[in-house]
Amino acid sequence: MYSFDTGVCGGRVINVPRQADFALDLDAIERAAAVSDARVLFLTSPNNPTGNLTPTADIERLLNLPLLVVVDEAYIEFVSNPQASVSSWVGRYENLAVLRTFSKWAGLAGMRIGYGLLPEWLAEQIWKIKQPYNISVAAQAAAVASLADLDYLKANLAQLLAERERLLPQLQAIRFLEPIPSAANFILCRVRGRNAREIKRQLEHQGILVRHYNNSYLRDYIRISIGRPDQSAALLHALRALETDE
Repeated sequence: MYSFDTGVCGGRVINVPRQADFALDLDAIERAAAVSDARVLFLTSPNNPTGNLTPTADIERLLNLPLLVVVDEAYIEFVSNPQASVSSWVGRYENLAVLRTFSKWAGLAGMRIGYGLLPEWLAEQIWKIKQPYNISVAAQAAAVASLADLDYLKANLAQLLAERERLLPQLQAIRFLEPIPSAANFILCRVRGRNAREIKRQLEHQGILVRHYNNSYLRDYIRISIGRPDQSAALLHALRALETDE
């Protein structure tokens, strides 16, 4: 969506690849910003689909750049450390904006409802170009209901986090997988010695859907969403069966 919306606005996208461990390449970002006259930098923390957090020190360094830094925190509720968010920095840094959503932690993806934490000068400009149509009444009601039932949703989050930590070492035990520790509600796994797309296809035939990325950065990876323990059990059973086929 970053690239799509940039195109709609007549802008130009400059991609800066992450490092081998999926950390930001800060030097490369700073060089790209210097030579391109970039206006906006988009970061995602935790990152999708790798699941890794961006250290707040890295974000603070990038806030020294002469551009707007937009930090997408769509998955931040799945992080156990509240200090991982930079939402409290908005206002202290005039070039920082933070995006949040109800799609992930509250399960309202179909409602398309989220919000931005913006410095005052940016909020004023966004308001000027806001479309005349608001979010739907159903989405607003769902968001209000979510905020009124935080104890239930936080309990769900706790269960997902516990299942994520329980699932990780079991995925590490699968010979052809190299899972990456995640701070989100999914685990990215590198497929070693096997075809990642074929693994996805074989799991799909058993009713298990995982994500495969057909690009140069993640061609050998699949992404597994965290679900209920019984769903994890079905996944692990299928993976172990594939392991015996090696």
